[in-house]
Amino acid sequence: MKVSEVMTTPPVCVAPHVPLVEVARQMAEYAVGSVLVVEDGVLHGIVTDRDLAVRGMGGSLGTRARVDAVMSPRVITVQATDDLQAAYGTFRRTGVRRLPVLEADRVVGVLAIDDLFLDVFRRLADLLGPLAGSVLREPPAPSSQAGSQG
Repeated sequence: MKVSEVMTTPPVCVAPHVPLVEVARQMAEYAVGSVLVVEDGVLHGIVTDRDLAVRGMGGSLGTRARVDAVMSPRVITVQATDDLQAAYGTFRRTGVRRLPVLEADRVVGVLAIDDLFLDVFRRLADLLGPLAGSVLREPPAPSSQAGSQG
């Protein structure tokens, strides 16, 4: 399975000059914990809700500060065509929770650790679905103790 099959699209992106207050508003509007900092399709960084709290508000920058003041400019990425197993390895090796997904050096999505959890749950449901259905359809086996409880 490829990264492109489970990634979230479109990614939430802002330009480097966008104020932190707007980044926070977009995080709330789209219910995401990170936003990619992109200009002309090129990834410049990533900013998380923690970056906003610690580096932005905690660092006394204020809401009018630009996102490029708090973003992480060194971003670990994966390719849309990468095998999902490689992405699992990248998450384990780096400890990050979100990976921007690139295709021909352009941002096309985000792969979050939650996307992998959903993939695992879907696979389990596919695997266990027929088994669970057969268990529910089978009548209970007669008990040798039936009628002896008093």
